[in-house]
Amino acid sequence: MKAGHITSAGQASRQRLLDAATAEFAAYGIAGARVDRISAQAQVNKAQLYSYYGNKDKLFDVVFTEHLYQLVAATPVTGDDLPGYAVRVYDACLDRPGLVRLAAWARLERTPAGDLFAFLPGHDEEKLRSIAEAQDAGLVDPGLAPQDVLSIVTAMAMTWSPASAVRTAAKDDPQAEHDRRRAALARTVRGAFAP
Repeated sequence: MKAGHITSAGQASRQRLLDAATAEFAAYGIAGARVDRISAQAQVNKAQLYSYYGNKDKLFDVVFTEHLYQLVAATPVTGDDLPGYAVRVYDACLDRPGLVRLAAWARLERTPAGDLFAFLPGHDEEKLRSIAEAQDAGLVDPGLAPQDVLSIVTAMAMTWSPASAVRTAAKDDPQAEHDRRRAALARTVRGAFAP
């Protein structure tokens, strides 16, 4: 067998493990997830799982980080369009409900207070800079700290996420409901942060 095939097979095994681990961690959390179920679902033996990722906690870290980077790439923050950012986060929660559940488990089991994403150095720098620039340009209320603006907008955008305490949106909800929520979200964010 050629080396390229080995690498390709190894990459396929890793991807199956990440996919199975995503579903397992989203459903059961870190403590409740079972390596046996992950490896069986991925059709990869446990020895390979441990060889690739070390242990269950490290596997969670890889899964969570990968999904966070995907979300960040899909939802850039532009301080001059906070309503648009909020709507993009709403849509990302519809497209990636597992990520919201992973974040909820990380908050419950690992980081009960403080910055949930502190393990990603500089993860907010560009976002905060964009908000500060919008404040300097007179587009966003300058009386609020950029980090507070980002936290509040993100929380507003997640009003209907799988972590919601009131109502959760589902991708198969009627389009009119999604449109109504997006419009309400954009209007509320626009009004909340106007200078």
